[in-house]
Amino acid sequence: MKLQELLDKYVKSTEAVLAEIEIVQSVQVDNEKVSSVVKTAKRYLEDAKYYRDRKRFETALASIAYSEGLLDALKLLEVAEFSWPKKKR
Repeated sequence: MKLQELLDKYVKSTEAVLAEIEIVQSVQVDNEKVSSVVKTAKRYLEDAKYYRDRKRFETALASIAYSEGLLDALKLLEVAEFSWPKKKR
């Protein structure tokens, strides 16, 4: 599958979810669920390194993007605190 086809697939899937998403109010997130999301982010990171080492860069990029997205979501929900490293100039 070409990179553009892969991207199109992810875009369509994301558009479908955003068209149907419902926001649940007043949801409490327990530490076990937060830990589960962190573990999932770590698995996506390991997947990214695995695919990078096998020169499957597109798949690696998708995996690391998932990992970063999960971490950003935890930060936005204010259930995790961290800062992304700054670029060196």
